Amino acid sequence: MPTHSEKRQLPWSARQIYDLVADVAAYPEFLPWVAAARIRRRVPLEEGGELMEADLVVSFKVFRERFGSRVRLDPDRLTIDVEYIDGPFRHLDNHWRFTDLPEGACEVDFFVDFEFRSPLLQKVIGLVFNEAMQRIVRAFEARAEQVHGRPTG
Repeated sequence: MPTHSEKRQLPWSARQIYDLVADVAAYPEFLPWVAAARIRRRVPLEEGGELMEADLVVSFKVFRERFGSRVRLDPDRLTIDVEYIDGPFRHLDNHWRFTDLPEGACEVDFFVDFEFRSPLLQKVIGLVFNEAMQRIVRAFEARAEQVHGRPTG
């Protein structure tokens, strides 16, 4: 089961990076291997934030898979928790935490754990998993720079 956990300091505010990650519909514009995204529904939560159900189509080499997830967005706590609904995984657990740091920077705490149902797909992804996670993190950083500009200082 591939698992990736990473804490990273970025030169933008926690809110700016939270907003980028929460904008699931924009993922095909900048995330590698995300071919399509569709928001099924969005429901406000009584305790604050909202619950979003979304489908992503991931395309990697000869594989093209759609999976659904339930995303809990909490803009007050600056957290995003992803729960698997359906698709090619046995399980998927993903969360993001964003914390403001001095001088407008933030710390991003990212965690993902998943396992594919297909042993072949699991083996193929296992070979490139760490590189794939690094490319995804770099894609979010590049998107932040594109949307918010290069930080000064």
